[in-house]
Amino acid sequence: MSLKTNSGPKSEPGIPIVVPRNRPRRLRSSEGVRAMVRENEVKPADLILPLFIVPDSRPRVEIGSMPGVYQDRVADAVATCKRAWELGIKSVLLFGLPETKDEIGAVSWDPTGPVQSAIRAIAKAVPEMTIIPDVCMCEYTSHGHCGVIVDHRGRKDVDNDQTLELLVRQSLSFAEAGAHFVAPSDMMDGRVGAIRDALDDNGFTDVGIIAYSAKFASGFYGPFREAAESAPQFGDRRSYQMDPANSREAMREISLDVEEGADMVMVKPALPYLDIIREARDSFDLPIVAYNVSGEYSMVKAAAEKGWIDGTRVRDEVLMGIKRSGADLIITYFALEYAEDYKKRKI
Repeated sequence: MSLKTNSGPKSEPGIPIVVPRNRPRRLRSSEGVRAMVRENEVKPADLILPLFIVPDSRPRVEIGSMPGVYQDRVADAVATCKRAWELGIKSVLLFGLPETKDEIGAVSWDPTGPVQSAIRAIAKAVPEMTIIPDVCMCEYTSHGHCGVIVDHRGRKDVDNDQTLELLVRQSLSFAEAGAHFVAPSDMMDGRVGAIRDALDDNGFTDVGIIAYSAKFASGFYGPFREAAESAPQFGDRRSYQMDPANSREAMREISLDVEEGADMVMVKPALPYLDIIREARDSFDLPIVAYNVSGEYSMVKAAAEKGWIDGTRVRDEVLMGIKRSGADLIITYFALEYAEDYKKRKI
């Protein structure tokens, strides 16, 4: 640091005050100056809004562990998308809760299912909205796992290759309904390639794939499993979701999905894996998506309700941290409230 001796008053007789020549605080002196030199900004268009779609026979219900988040009927989802678009949010991620479930989740490729119906309705009401259905079996299977269950060496496990066919069927059904992207979240090996081939072979070359490439076996998914009614009925998902300890493996997973045709890649969750987001950003040219998951959302909401934190300030800091780490897009349950506050600040 460049220093000089102040020729003014001395702190003690004969001892000069050393004054810094470089003063970074000059660039923090007022909100105007801070805004002028701010390096990152989270805009509503950077956010993807997740929605949980239920059959029209069910009521709209707020999720107990996720204040402000609902299980929506199609009409409710359409109204939310109209509001989101007006606030500058350009894309939504759809999860479906079926009327009935079975061992293979066959209802997930029913053209009249909740997600398929929502895709068509949203596309009609908000034509420019980018619609991204989540592709996985856990919301649709009676056992709550992400694929076909088999006996593997004396224990129940998900069969990778049998599951690929189901994921393809689901993806094609969503594409036929009008989805712009499909987002496979199952973590089966080879699913991006299988889905890409099926989409291309059936004339859906313009439907993209946002791959949940580095999806970790995390404790932060609890509130989501309540919202999507998808908790495993036995065991856990560690045989197919990633070990939280592994970063090199995450880069390999992302690389494989890129080779198989992914258009964007995702890291999930976000906050405990900011290093993974940064490494992905530095290693790959594709857009990087980060999922600010349910547990991260609920922690902020719960602490704010207790008065332990300023919820709005922490929310904004969380989203900025994810963006700063290298994410181009952030899936977050904060999307609507953030966009509303953003709009107020800009007025």
